[in-house]
Amino acid sequence: MAKNSAQISCINKRHHYSPYETIVNVGGVHNGQRWKMSEKEAINLIENGEWSFYTSVNGKSVWVVVAVHNGHKYLKTEADGYEPNNLLALPECP
Repeated sequence: MAKNSAQISCINKRHHYSPYETIVNVGGVHNGQRWKMSEKEAINLIENGEWSFYTSVNGKSVWVVVAVHNGHKYLKTEADGYEPNNLLALPECP
């Protein structure tokens, strides 16, 4: 189990208006402090068991997990029936 958890409430994508574009950064507010990190850093923190991340859409929270497609690791939420992926639906990080 991860030592810490934080809500991801915003993302940066290469092309923000594309619902299927790759995430570059994730961010949010934790203990009153705004944070933002690269997707690669978030993946490393999850895989090392240091952090877990979740997101909340329409009052429902779901865990963020690491997935692999064609050998490329990326972040996505656990399946919850919401399309597109909850992460991809988040607003742009400042």
